Amino acid sequence: MAGPAIRVWHMARALARVAEVRVVSWMPIGRRSDEFELHYVHETDDLGMSIHEAWSDVIVVQGTSLRVFPSISRTQKIVVADLYDPFQIEQLEMNRYRDRDAWEDEVTKAVSLVNEQLARADCFLCASEAQRNLWLGGLSTLGRLNPANYTADPTFESLVRVVPFGLSDTPPVQTRHAIKGTVPGIEVTDRVLIWGGGIYNWFDPVTLIEAMALVERDRTDVKLFFLSARHFNPDVPEMKALTDAIAAAERLGLTGRTVFFNDTWVDYEARADYLLDADIGVSTHVWHAETRFSFRTRILDYLWAGLPIVASEGDAFADIIGERGLGEVVPAGDAAQVAAAILRLLDDPERLDTVRERVRSARKEFEWDSALAPLIDFCLAPQPAADAVTARTRASARRGSVRGGARGFEAILEMPPGRRRDAALLFHYLRRGGPRLVKEKMAERRERHDRESI
Repeated sequence: MAGPAIRVWHMARALARVAEVRVVSWMPIGRRSDEFELHYVHETDDLGMSIHEAWSDVIVVQGTSLRVFPSISRTQKIVVADLYDPFQIEQLEMNRYRDRDAWEDEVTKAVSLVNEQLARADCFLCASEAQRNLWLGGLSTLGRLNPANYTADPTFESLVRVVPFGLSDTPPVQTRHAIKGTVPGIEVTDRVLIWGGGIYNWFDPVTLIEAMALVERDRTDVKLFFLSARHFNPDVPEMKALTDAIAAAERLGLTGRTVFFNDTWVDYEARADYLLDADIGVSTHVWHAETRFSFRTRILDYLWAGLPIVASEGDAFADIIGERGLGEVVPAGDAAQVAAAILRLLDDPERLDTVRERVRSARKEFEWDSALAPLIDFCLAPQPAADAVTARTRASARRGSVRGGARGFEAILEMPPGRRRDAALLFHYLRRGGPRLVKEKMAERRERHDRESI
């Protein structure tokens, strides 16, 4: 599972202790649970989704739910928007290397999706205080920091609740050696650094690989293992950061000797076998807006596995690592500093053991039960936002403006499910770039269809 699915899964487990829970996805679900229900609804089947909408008292949404399903966007039920992933900022990096029109289009779509949630939801979840500030700014510009909500709570802390990503309260157990003595080129006696997730454009794997070339001069027993070089979802495009990382390892002659890429996606339950084969967890990123508001979920896996951490400065976890002595915090983009930090830990076994103990002590407060407490509290006594009537009216008007006018939006809702999404996209592209952009998008779709048919 990728981050959003992991988060949903643990939310469902926690909420199932106090309520009846359904997880509804428009992607097929390959997992089972005895604690809550799992349902698959095709993205064009709003009638199917409306059954779940009618059943519910509280609806927790992520990403595009309000856009995809009219029954959710028009619901009068209480809506919680999970905004732990500020994907409108993420899109600035994810699509940075596409042509300018495509880049702007993806960012514009993401912003409109976020604004739909900000305009409609009764409660918002975020992952950190920095993110709370981000979303309070967005709510302010949309008029949601208004007298009604201010009277209900002048701090707005009940409106925007910090619900970070969490980690399991069950310690990891290793069933096999997945890296040491298993991956060709990595011996049982080697020291392993693990990169515990995908390689995306907001990360900086190249600096880390260049640091490994410096480490290798002193120690040939130190190896870097990228856990998931390829994304499990074929719809997620291969990112420039990945191709740059592979090219850097090849250029420095490190591939298969000091730097290793795992080309398969590791099952969620199997990740402990890899994490517990590592000696240090690493995470390096570029310094930009995404960094400021990010919450690196892979760091939590390092805490879960008791791994000392080497990470770039600038995000929420860097402050925690530095303040609590959980590893080393390094300047972004500085390979020499990264290499020095790695060697400081590995060359001092006594300090490494001390850091491991600090990590094990710190992980308790990041367990899912603690992280999800604000959501559980809300769902035990759910209340619409104080400005709920105004917010729902404003959200309805925004849906109309996004898709080309209220009349156009209502007409889309009356269409057969198979045509609804295409029509919504047509309105979006007409407003974004006129007939020229519609023609370009139609050509792209034909080209994609031709490729998939081969």
